[in-house]
Amino acid sequence: MKYTIRAAQKEDMRQVLHLIQELATFEKEENAVEVSEQNLVEDGFGKHKLFHCFVAEKEEKVVGMALVYPRYSTWKGPVIHLEDLIVTKEMRGTGLGTALLDEVVKYGNDLGVKRISWEVIDWNEPAIGFYESKGANVMRDWDVVQLDEAGMKNYLNAIA
Repeated sequence: MKYTIRAAQKEDMRQVLHLIQELATFEKEENAVEVSEQNLVEDGFGKHKLFHCFVAEKEEKVVGMALVYPRYSTWKGPVIHLEDLIVTKEMRGTGLGTALLDEVVKYGNDLGVKRISWEVIDWNEPAIGFYESKGANVMRDWDVVQLDEAGMKNYLNAIA
């Protein structure tokens, strides 16, 4: 199966957004995506670049993506966070996920980061198995903690 992995361009963001929506549907969160194509363009290619994205392209169609951004660990120093690695359903099992993860790891190594971290939903056993087969440590004893926009407003109102 022939595909190309490359750095994303502004023009790819419509297809990247489609992949993000496909993932949200897979994770049973189809109404959770708030980001727009314009947000992705501004945040990924604007004055203050917030993320780096790789895309996998087959026959001029984006069929996979990996989006990363910088973080800082108080224990390790500079790290990157892999927000999403998405492969279209029809391309799973072709080696495309491995090729995208390879690019992320090379990118992190080139940046000199101390760690690449990401989350995986606990019922996605194929993804967990894939990551473990690549040597990743799936830390099942840690819980993800989030404070969403409404939660932040409630928090601030409570301390005001």
